[in-house]
Amino acid sequence: MPTASKSKPTFPAFSPAQIAAAKAAAPPASRRSRRVEWDKGVVTPGGGVAATIASVRRVRGPNKRPTKEQVAIRLDREIVGAFRAGGPGWQTRLNDALKEWLATRSGKRRQRRSITVR
Repeated sequence: MPTASKSKPTFPAFSPAQIAAAKAAAPPASRRSRRVEWDKGVVTPGGGVAATIASVRRVRGPNKRPTKEQVAIRLDREIVGAFRAGGPGWQTRLNDALKEWLATRSGKRRQRRSITVR
């Protein structure tokens, strides 16, 4: 039984002038994007992408900065409003004001107040 041979698909041949015209018509970003994409490529060692991300992820070093503790406190609206009115960094300014207050208090003799529970 004869078998039909499969022929390879043929594509039209483009002239060098047609290729140059197509490249000129393409937006500059699309021509550049492929090159930039490959320029920033990373070859991953064994372990794949997950291992590479884990090795690249930054970890905070010891004693980089003094650590802070997150707390929730209730303050009067006018206090928070005054610090927020100063723009970005209001929490840092509030922290500095509390440090300054604490420094002025540490020189004085600390007095214990009795707390009455109702």
